[in-house]
Amino acid sequence: MATTSNMFLYSLTVQPPTNITQAVLGQFSGTKEQQIITAAGPRLTLLRPDPTQGKVITLLSHNIFGIIRAMAAFRLAGSNKDYLILATDSGRITIIEYLPAQNKFQRLHLETFGKSGVRRVIPGQYLACDPKGRACLIASVEKNKLVYVLNRNAQAELTISSPLEAHKPGIHVLSMVALDVGYANPVFAALETDYTEADQDPTGHAVDEVETQLVYYELDLGLNHVVRRWSDPVDPTASLLFQVPGGNDGPSGVLVCGEENITYRHSNQEAFRIPIPRRRGATEDPSRKRNIVAGVMHKLKGSAGAFFFLLQTEDGDLFKVTIDMAEDQEGNPTGEVKRLKIKYFDTVPVASSLCILKSGFLYVASQFGNYHFYQFEKLGDDDDELEVSSDDYSPDPKASYDAVYFHPRPLDNLALVESIDSMNPLLDCKVANLTGEDAPQIYTVSGSGARSTFRMLKHGLEVNEIVASELPGIPSAVWTLKLNRGDQYDAYIVLSFTNGTLVLSIGETVEEVNDSGFLTSAPTLAAQLLGEDGLLQVHPKGIRHIRNGQVNEWPAPQHRSIVAATTNQHQVAVALSSGEIVYFEMDADGSLAEYDEKKEMFGTVTCLSLGDVPEGRLRSSFLVVGCDDSTVRVLSLDPESTLESKSVQALTAPPTSLAIIAMEDSSSGGSTLYLHIGLHSGVYLRTVLDEVTGELTDTRQKFLGPKPVKLFQVTVQGRTCVLGLSSRPWLGYADPISKSFALTPLNYVDLEWGWNFSSEQCEEGVVGIQGQSLRIFAMEKLGDTLTQKSIPLTYTPRRLLKHPDYPMFYTIEADNNTLPPELRAQLIADQGAVNGDAQTLPPAEFGHPKGKGRWASCINVIDPLSEEQRTLQTVDLDNNEAAVSAAIVSFTSQDDESFLVVGTGKDMVVNPRQFAEGYIRIYRFNEEGRELQFIHKTKVEEPPVALASFQGKLLAGIGKMVRIYDLGLRQMLRKAQAEVAPQLIVSLNTQGNRIIVGDVQQGVIYVVYKPATNKLIPFVDDTIARWTTCTTMVDYESVAGGDKFGNMFIVRTPEKASQEADEEQAGLHLMHTRDYLHGTPHRLNLVSHFYCQDVPTSIAKASLVVGGQEVLLWSGISGTVGVFIPFVTREDADFFQTLEQHMRTEDPPLAGRDHLIYRGYYAPVKGVIDGDLCERFTLLPNDKKQMIAGELDRSVREIERKISDVRTRSAF
Repeated sequence: MATTSNMFLYSLTVQPPTNITQAVLGQFSGTKEQQIITAAGPRLTLLRPDPTQGKVITLLSHNIFGIIRAMAAFRLAGSNKDYLILATDSGRITIIEYLPAQNKFQRLHLETFGKSGVRRVIPGQYLACDPKGRACLIASVEKNKLVYVLNRNAQAELTISSPLEAHKPGIHVLSMVALDVGYANPVFAALETDYTEADQDPTGHAVDEVETQLVYYELDLGLNHVVRRWSDPVDPTASLLFQVPGGNDGPSGVLVCGEENITYRHSNQEAFRIPIPRRRGATEDPSRKRNIVAGVMHKLKGSAGAFFFLLQTEDGDLFKVTIDMAEDQEGNPTGEVKRLKIKYFDTVPVASSLCILKSGFLYVASQFGNYHFYQFEKLGDDDDELEVSSDDYSPDPKASYDAVYFHPRPLDNLALVESIDSMNPLLDCKVANLTGEDAPQIYTVSGSGARSTFRMLKHGLEVNEIVASELPGIPSAVWTLKLNRGDQYDAYIVLSFTNGTLVLSIGETVEEVNDSGFLTSAPTLAAQLLGEDGLLQVHPKGIRHIRNGQVNEWPAPQHRSIVAATTNQHQVAVALSSGEIVYFEMDADGSLAEYDEKKEMFGTVTCLSLGDVPEGRLRSSFLVVGCDDSTVRVLSLDPESTLESKSVQALTAPPTSLAIIAMEDSSSGGSTLYLHIGLHSGVYLRTVLDEVTGELTDTRQKFLGPKPVKLFQVTVQGRTCVLGLSSRPWLGYADPISKSFALTPLNYVDLEWGWNFSSEQCEEGVVGIQGQSLRIFAMEKLGDTLTQKSIPLTYTPRRLLKHPDYPMFYTIEADNNTLPPELRAQLIADQGAVNGDAQTLPPAEFGHPKGKGRWASCINVIDPLSEEQRTLQTVDLDNNEAAVSAAIVSFTSQDDESFLVVGTGKDMVVNPRQFAEGYIRIYRFNEEGRELQFIHKTKVEEPPVALASFQGKLLAGIGKMVRIYDLGLRQMLRKAQAEVAPQLIVSLNTQGNRIIVGDVQQGVIYVVYKPATNKLIPFVDDTIARWTTCTTMVDYESVAGGDKFGNMFIVRTPEKASQEADEEQAGLHLMHTRDYLHGTPHRLNLVSHFYCQDVPTSIAKASLVVGGQEVLLWSGISGTVGVFIPFVTREDADFFQTLEQHMRTEDPPLAGRDHLIYRGYYAPVKGVIDGDLCERFTLLPNDKKQMIAGELDRSVREIERKISDVRTRSAF
């Protein structure tokens, strides 16, 4: 299989994965501030919780190109900075440090200990650090454990020892923590089971007698080796350990969590055991036992022994566990445990990690759906919740006990401060343009159970509108003015109308000002604070300069008027209708002086720009003039060469707006002067203006919309940005993390004018005009370029469908082991139920009630454009059926009317796969698709997992069969069928007479339908057994798909086989050819293959940008949205391939994984270039950039332009 391909794709991530597998808390910047590092897929993200605003801010996101298995924060004794240890699939242990000055992660140590990949005997699955930062233990699921001793050398740098082994064959590790032992020898605790006997026992009875052991491993720092110090059997269902504080803070030891019990264990203390309370309620099963799935321990400041645990069950209920210690005569706690206590705290979403911050916040990295950020209102000490103590329970795990019950209730001790968007798990996604904007939107269904949502993703920045007020007329422009250079806030808003000017003052209320000195009878062209306290107004008949209440007027020459103007703190330039340019500069005494010569231009001047005065200088050295002959000229303003032409740039259309702005620049590392040009045709250009020669170089362009572009300089989060207004507003800014220039639309109304605005209520805002209204708004998050609008769903969504004619979406949803609504209603009605005394709680917070073997399933109708955030209609499925597939089919027999077809299964068991029978349900659309009407259902032998529309009929994949059905009056009528798949059909795509069948285990099969003989004949299948999850046709010959191990592939049928299949009418030749190796006569060729570390759930061909080429958009179950962009020219493919090779050597992945091997995890990467790696070019240090640019024979700017162009032309 050659890696050279005749098709090259560029892989980009549009939305990184959002399934946080672990979150750790620490002071990574070396300051007092606590930060959180999360791991999601291959990404490490550093979050800064801001207690003052109650927000979580993303500081840095880093792709490590590897699978993060475990991570832990540790701190050397006496230091105030935390380091991070990573255990990944690279077979190496990595220690990294966060450098706040450069905002990046730096690798300090990389120690190889084993093979790469996630294997059961290679350490990395478990990682535990000694609380005093002296050692860490890294262990595998089976057999191997390594201890690394951490220390510092004479230069105070972190050092790591060679590993000490603590291997023992024949054991499984279930959980591992480090004990808190103060400064005694470090001890690590592990939950282990020994499987040697069970392995050799042919009867299979020994498995039931396997004991779960709690084992202590001690690192002897003096002798430098590890000993197995203590072991004791614990509850056989135990699965999780938590560290109990030791040293001066507590008794040390661990909490062992098993099924419905929590036990305190330590080598020199007695055991104490408490049960986990069960929920009480009409719909709850009173005998269901709970397990602890997550938890966190927090030490309170002040007294010793003041600590508590928050432990979470699989329902999401948090319990507060505390330990009482025996006291001596003076009342001080000794290190001896007296009892263990548990009480209900609150209910939050089920989490993979919980972090308690010292500032009184709780960060919940939920397993599914949005993450939550809570504030502690109180610690639940004085409420009347039932508290259970270990005094009443025997420590023996086999002893019987009475179950404890509690009533769940809405949040009491916690208050939700912020919900952070997360689309995990993402189950289906569609691209459509329903809002009538230039670019299409992405519609997704994600989440699990009652917390699932339908989301509309739009490319754009979130805008927070502060004021929108109507004006007396339609203004043409707006400015804000300070009265003094030292003022913090603006004092005036100046509005220009076609026949006059209105000046408003900003204060408690906004009122008109009559004594401002401005000429109000004429429109204004520019308004500016000149010098320290002078106000300047440019109007068509002249210039007004107002100082200390005195007005100086410069009238325009006779029979000429001013058509364009530009100003800054010290300079003014105006263009007259005759094509002359008049230039003024401010004298030392604050008055304006006219430069004696006027500069003649060829043609009418359309726009001018001066740019701000650079710090420490007297003047801006350039004036840029745009003329209607489609040119831009740069004029010098130096005293020796005033108004001399420096350079000219020809354009494709007349310029309508210019702005000289100094902005951060990733290619030079500092700040660079840019000239932004807006054209009449709606194109925006950004070019570099050389600060010495005035040359214009490195032009980048983007089409903003069909209207002429206007440009304004605004400030967002202290950064200088450019606001571009066309048919929709855009913001150009330096990306906070990568520093590269990004141009993103704003999700806002189309503005005609914008200007900076600053007041007490809104420190950094923008004031704009739209029609007759004045709007003040602010942008808060610069990093998130996708905005989400979500509508809650009922159960876990399985498929998303769009109506072919109306802007309506339909989801099918199903949840296993969940009580359906009619059973729930019945249980609540039977008030004599065993424990029916609690009120029903909202399922979004508390989940749907569980019921073994039951399915709850429904079909939802969604209008994404409605203002109401809810579904239009919910059709519940009865009879313990669960929806598994859906399609919208227009039947020829019914005059091409579209019907919704839903495939369901009755009494399904997911694993091992079982079912009673399957059904195909038909629904008719009423009221423009807003309502579904049930027609009939047809019984089939097993649940149809794939449905598709095919030539006016229904194509169904039922088990190994493909069937064609037509719609009858009472039921579906079978027209044709064939057994084509070896295992189970999971996806169907069609084009013409060709049907693409995706098999759950055996890849893709091409089937042809012969109408003449009504036969379905498979003619090409795959060489490799791929576990297909989704497929789509790229063209008539090729199919793109994903498999459940996280690979994306494109396969293509041989040309000869493709032609043969379509030639013959009857298909007799195809039916009688010899099959090849128990399959079809031909095999597919692999065109491209790529590992993306996320299980693809949907893949579609779509165009994402106005006028952009078609790309393959895929979604992954962890919340990833990615695109594959095809390269048009060989030259581009070669350039990026070379760049990718250089990046692999110059910027190797942080955790030591080899990038080429990572992207070829299961099969060698072929025909795909990793855009995420190429985009890291902007983050390299300057010398490396120069070196790579030299090798590629390009300039650094050129490479950066090519990288950004690929993204902006085809994706977000």
